Amino acid sequence: MAQALRLAERGSASTHPNPRVGCVIVKNGKVIAEGFHERAGDRHAEINALREAGDKARGADVFVTLEPCCHTGRTGPCTQALLAHKPHKVWIAMQDPNPLVAGKGIAQLRKAGIEVDVGVLQDEAAALNRGFVSRMTRGRPFVTLKLAASLDGRTATSTGESKWITSEEARADVHRLRAESGAVLTSSATIMADDPELTVRFGSFPRQPDRIVLDTHLRSSLDAKVWAPGARRILLAVRPRSDQVDELKARGVEVQLVGVSSGGHVDLASALTSLGRSEINEVFVECGPRLAGAFLQSGLVDELVIYFAPSLLGHDSRPLAELPGLRSLHQRIPLEFLETKKIGPDLRITARPLPLSPLHQS
Repeated sequence: MAQALRLAERGSASTHPNPRVGCVIVKNGKVIAEGFHERAGDRHAEINALREAGDKARGADVFVTLEPCCHTGRTGPCTQALLAHKPHKVWIAMQDPNPLVAGKGIAQLRKAGIEVDVGVLQDEAAALNRGFVSRMTRGRPFVTLKLAASLDGRTATSTGESKWITSEEARADVHRLRAESGAVLTSSATIMADDPELTVRFGSFPRQPDRIVLDTHLRSSLDAKVWAPGARRILLAVRPRSDQVDELKARGVEVQLVGVSSGGHVDLASALTSLGRSEINEVFVECGPRLAGAFLQSGLVDELVIYFAPSLLGHDSRPLAELPGLRSLHQRIPLEFLETKKIGPDLRITARPLPLSPLHQS
């Protein structure tokens, strides 16, 4: 199963919105075939492995990282292909959280007399498809908030200068994470300040990530680089002008209207739900301190990735995140460090926000 998971990782930047799946077929203690899902619309991992195995799959053990599908979507059901090859046993890392499958594929195999074992390296399989699991179980994407700062937690000088605080190695790492997440989200403030492309320009990847802009009243320029073709583009807005919406739609941009919270700000939860309905599994958030703070204080950040450069910018410079209303230690944002790694001269810290104190909600 560990080999099947390694195969599944090869589709990390290309299978969206489908899950990443790998399959290994073993007979008489030897691997006779392998396969993985390369991109949405192409053959699933099981089909690729079964095609390689051919008649040898009969009586073999099949190791697959996700429950085989039993419905017809972009491709046919994998359960039927497995039944046609009559394997001895199917080992499955985790049940598919998709309600269209969710145990039905396992039941079909067992009903046909094939032995099925579920749960081998289940945690690793779930981590590999955290975005897909999030969308299927919570109705929203997995959210990673990325920040880059000096060692004293500053993201730009007082005049707004920020290129470049971190190294080229760190920026290449960010581009890899963009590609693997499959969708990048930023704010109108960042568009107006930096006019970013939000593309992947380091490395070779099979697709460009979706570009998402949270722009309440569509203040950013319609000629901003983020609206250039080459990827799926989405505007999240509250009350944009109809003429602006028409122009963006004419350029192929999707416009999604989102709600407003009781405080008059964009309802981030409803925005993420809207993205979930658009089949977006993961969102990589790159934004300024105001939106970063709003995401953190909303409790919607699943993972935090911070790149710290070995430099100091001083107290007049801009902070990592604006956290209004934080007046006591009880209101701080608690984190759990998951990994620290040196990227070039910089330090990358990966952390998980812990549940917020009730005082954050008051």
